[in-house]
Amino acid sequence: MTETTVTSASRSAAPDHGLDIWRELAISQQPSWQDSTVHRSSLDELSTLPPLVFAGEVDVLRERLAAAAQGKAFLLQGGDCAETFEGATADRISARVKTILQMAVVLTYGASLPVIKMGRMAGQFAKPRSSNDETREGVTLPAYRGDMVNGYDFTPESRGHDASRMVRAYHTSASTLNLIRAFTQGGFADLRLVHHWNKGFTANPAHSRYESLAREIDRAVRFMEACGADFDALTRVEFFASHEALLLEYERALTRTDSRTGLPYDTSAHFLWIGERTRDIDGAHIDFLSRVRNPIGVKLGPGTSPDDALALIDKLDPNREPGRLTFITRMGAKNIREKLPNLVSKVTDSGAKVLWVTDPMHGNTVTSPNGYKTRNFDDVMDEVRGFFEVHNELGTFPGGLHVEMTGDDVAECLGGADPIDQEAFLDRYESVCDPRLNHMQSLEMAFLVAGALSRR
Repeated sequence: MTETTVTSASRSAAPDHGLDIWRELAISQQPSWQDSTVHRSSLDELSTLPPLVFAGEVDVLRERLAAAAQGKAFLLQGGDCAETFEGATADRISARVKTILQMAVVLTYGASLPVIKMGRMAGQFAKPRSSNDETREGVTLPAYRGDMVNGYDFTPESRGHDASRMVRAYHTSASTLNLIRAFTQGGFADLRLVHHWNKGFTANPAHSRYESLAREIDRAVRFMEACGADFDALTRVEFFASHEALLLEYERALTRTDSRTGLPYDTSAHFLWIGERTRDIDGAHIDFLSRVRNPIGVKLGPGTSPDDALALIDKLDPNREPGRLTFITRMGAKNIREKLPNLVSKVTDSGAKVLWVTDPMHGNTVTSPNGYKTRNFDDVMDEVRGFFEVHNELGTFPGGLHVEMTGDDVAECLGGADPIDQEAFLDRYESVCDPRLNHMQSLEMAFLVAGALSRR
């Protein structure tokens, strides 16, 4: 969207902690709601609904991320490019959680560190777009901006910006979080069960190269059993929710002041990030998120200068608090080794304690010969390798992985050990926005990254 400002007419709560200053600042990528009455009533309803996450959970995550920033833990953040209401089924949610848990077991072994498990889930319903409109066969309609804003079907009715979708996004997020909590606290996450799933992955001849690492993990699990390890404690795991904080009216309506500390928390998610398109240092997104207590991420593309990064630190983490700020680099395989070193060096020299995470997906998007938006698995992994190489050379810690992935057997990214080709797109391409790694490709990435971590 073109830059605009949100006026006081759309305010859902009285100003508090400066939380409404963003309304007077330049803002981009916001909807043009078609019905002002529905818009106001939706925000009023959201502002009275219970929090989706709790301040205490957010504080725990900040502590975990502080450990990662100090090289004592590793962050795994994965999930859909854009969640859909239709896709919020028990089977699909469990498949995504299962895949993240499987990846985490492998990474934990490779890193010999705790792995923080975080889903791009329960709120990733809005997406920035490079164009306001989409044209098909001479018909122009608003671009699809995620289910929180409009529908994917190419009709005027579907593509209108409907503010009531924010309320539906809240309720879908609530049901998703309920299911995630049941899975991760009710035995689904049992280490022995997750490891058994991974043995099924390596049984595929295409993945035989990873069998030796799987055998090592198997021996470690059997050793723990022989020593009488408390596996009951290992049937439950922490699992955190995250999304891009794009629609600031939604985020503001779900911001609550914690009764313990008197500080504001955005209770729509544990972790929120600011995208490459909305990280204007003087803009609304940076201002709003600088005022909430959640840990914050910022996507940094190849055009990011050290001065940009230092200005973001001053604005978002003025107290230099470990765990507060995560830089998620999305440079592209061809840029990572050239662009990242100076950025990391200057930030490190400043004394800031940021967590460095790689997003190897967004900088490697191409169009396949048959017209599908895709990514090559080899390019994705090359960016991951470059990320590790840069940090190893500088003596800094490569602290995490941020990937668009699914637990389903889709065909959206080319390649992998059990390769996906472009012909598979015709039957198994399901993403409504960006291409995701499928279940097998996600696990292959985990085994490859585990190897890199074990060599540190």
